[in-house]
Amino acid sequence: MARHYLLASDFDQTLSFNDSGLVLSSLLGVEGYQERVTGLARTNLVQQGGELAYLIRHDPEFRGVRHEHLVETGKRVRLRGAIPALVRFLEQGLPGHKFSFFVISAAPREIVVSALDGIVSPDHIYGTELDYDEATGEVRAIRRVPAGYGKVAVIEELERRLEVPPDRVIYVGDGSSDVHVMLHVNNHDGFTIAVSDNRQLARIARSTVLSDNAFSIMVPILDQILDWRTGEIRALLESHGLTLQTWEKARTDHVRIDDTALRATGSE
Repeated sequence: MARHYLLASDFDQTLSFNDSGLVLSSLLGVEGYQERVTGLARTNLVQQGGELAYLIRHDPEFRGVRHEHLVETGKRVRLRGAIPALVRFLEQGLPGHKFSFFVISAAPREIVVSALDGIVSPDHIYGTELDYDEATGEVRAIRRVPAGYGKVAVIEELERRLEVPPDRVIYVGDGSSDVHVMLHVNNHDGFTIAVSDNRQLARIARSTVLSDNAFSIMVPILDQILDWRTGEIRALLESHGLTLQTWEKARTDHVRIDDTALRATGSE
């Protein structure tokens, strides 16, 4: 039987380059988003990562947010390279290995679903769930926020549903809001990957990958979990239209992947 792995990824600044809250703020013409988030973090009023949901529900300048604003925000989010290629590869799997890929984000689910439209199935996306007033269209309640320990709850839910043991869970994240879930995964012998140089996260993650290309997360997975050799990893990337340009192999993997050939075929 194939070894089944659950690969879960954050969205903001993990699969994308920018925080979706900044994109939404720009769309609405609201200034000072980062200052508001910093202020909420100081008060410990909400779980780290759940600040945007709080602002949408309680900040007067965000109370005008409607479903269509979130969908448009998703369309404006700039994604990292080769996400479609990564998703296709994970769906195909490898001989003896099967991957189930899910996105777990504290961003409103509408934003993530819109941003990944045609790439990741909506039923594989967990995000903040909002309840709308039918008369006004305003957000009247927050049903669920997968931030902090909320992400741990989603991971445990997926483990049960997919019947994946905890030591075959892989989590990819970029910031402080991923600390709880990374500690949880590590404590159960899973594998964690940081995709930013956040010092707090780098100390926790089993591996750190710095790259603009989403497929780069497969490098430490193939190297450290599946024990592939560099030549095999390079050949796999090339079979998907990608070129491993540089790989400074250390605890932090600096990976540069060229997807020029892939973009030229229009199959990214």
